[in-house]
Amino acid sequence: MQNFPASAKNKAIKMTQKIEQSQRQERVAAWNRRAECDLAAFQNSPKQTYQAEKARDRKLCANLEEAIRRSGLQDGMTVSFHHAFRGGDLTVNMVMDVIAKMGFKNLTLASSSLSDCHAPLVEHIRQGVVTRIYTSGLRGPLAEEISRGLLAEPVQIHSHGGRVHLVQSGELNIDVAFLGVPSCDEFGNANGYSGKACCGSLGYAMVDADNAKQVVMLTEELLPYPHNPASIEQDQVDLIVKVDRVGDAAKIGAGATRMTTNPRELLIARSAADVIVNSGYFKEGFSMQTGTGGASLAVTRFLEDKMRSRDIRADFALGGITATMVDLHEKGLIRKLLDVQSFDSHAAQSLARNPNHIEISANQYANWGSKGAAVDRLDVVVLSALEIDTQFNVNVLTGSDGVLRGASGGHCDTAIASALSIIVAPLVRGRIPTLVDNVLTCITPGSSVDILVTDHGIAVNPARPELAERLQEAGIKVVSIEWLRERARLLTGEPQPIEFTDRVVAVVRYRDGSVIDVVHQVKE
Repeated sequence: MQNFPASAKNKAIKMTQKIEQSQRQERVAAWNRRAECDLAAFQNSPKQTYQAEKARDRKLCANLEEAIRRSGLQDGMTVSFHHAFRGGDLTVNMVMDVIAKMGFKNLTLASSSLSDCHAPLVEHIRQGVVTRIYTSGLRGPLAEEISRGLLAEPVQIHSHGGRVHLVQSGELNIDVAFLGVPSCDEFGNANGYSGKACCGSLGYAMVDADNAKQVVMLTEELLPYPHNPASIEQDQVDLIVKVDRVGDAAKIGAGATRMTTNPRELLIARSAADVIVNSGYFKEGFSMQTGTGGASLAVTRFLEDKMRSRDIRADFALGGITATMVDLHEKGLIRKLLDVQSFDSHAAQSLARNPNHIEISANQYANWGSKGAAVDRLDVVVLSALEIDTQFNVNVLTGSDGVLRGASGGHCDTAIASALSIIVAPLVRGRIPTLVDNVLTCITPGSSVDILVTDHGIAVNPARPELAERLQEAGIKVVSIEWLRERARLLTGEPQPIEFTDRVVAVVRYRDGSVIDVVHQVKE
């Protein structure tokens, strides 16, 4: 038997392998021709090439400028943000300042909501950096300037559920989402309760992470991989940049989400709790939500004794979760918390320690087009109002002066979906009536509202006579909304009507995307 040198043997093996590879390629090509298939044939490449292209730190950017550049942002695109930090948000201003310095123009800004802290956007609008806005709410100097006609195009006001619908329908196409989080790993896994800037639920950010073409994560802290639990996951994130601060968590529980000590608000809250108890919906396994506003949030506090005395437990509480709800949950009175936004630091920290405190996205919360929105399983919701009229229409957006100073939020989403919707509001605020003949701006139609609770009496929508009957049987006095309106008139007189121009400064979108109202510029 003839022995070949090792080099010759290796050469022969390589030749055979090359022939076999060529034959394999021909087999694939022949199959493609027979099957009339246009699938690409495999192209071999070195492992080192792949690993260079897929470097482990490939998502990390040295600074915000690099992240914006790599995101592919161009003039005319849409940038988005979430508002989990509420009045303590630092991300929007930081990102928009850098975007402005880089020379971008004609951008659509789509934040889940905007607040007093976003006043610096006024200058970016004046300079043409931002030309369109989608948001749930507006407050402070930004709202005042837009009310005076700062934006060339009307701001689009949507509900929390309605925003998801606009995104999924294709009207609101997010090109680049800039999402501020307290911490994440270098692949993008993040939650809102690990780190110094603990904001809790990232329910609104989840929608942007799901739908944006590019997702840029801004984080205060980089943690070892894999960071878990992850509200936003690695396969949703394109780029990551470490910054000093994304938000001031101490300011989350300020303003509309504060817990009130006002005696009048507490009186209204106590009355609302009595209404709930005697409504027919206060029974074992019921569910509830309280919206923003002092009296609304305080209702939960007064329900505790009533739940204990009747040995009743709630299956879940929904929406913006507060310290009071966490307290009832930890006492066993509310079995589960479904949290789309944490309204204070106690709620934010609870997400980390309570397994039945469950984070949900805005899609799961209230999207009209969702396959399963939690609002559709809601028994009782308690909501506030800037104005309500004798048809039970509610305004939570414009003040008595016609200026934008509020937010649509989840108001119309929850009012129509819940079995019982209660509006809590003082009858008058100073010399200004809360109950009017016609609201300045309709956010929630009266057909969605069941009961109005004020400090001067309780009115039930005539469309729900069974509710009035139950309350009266329990000894709760019910009056007509017209009687309450007349009482408000006696206390305040007739306010001078506000004069508006023909120019529309805001378009109010209902949760299905339809237009329910428009806001005109106030005449100076």
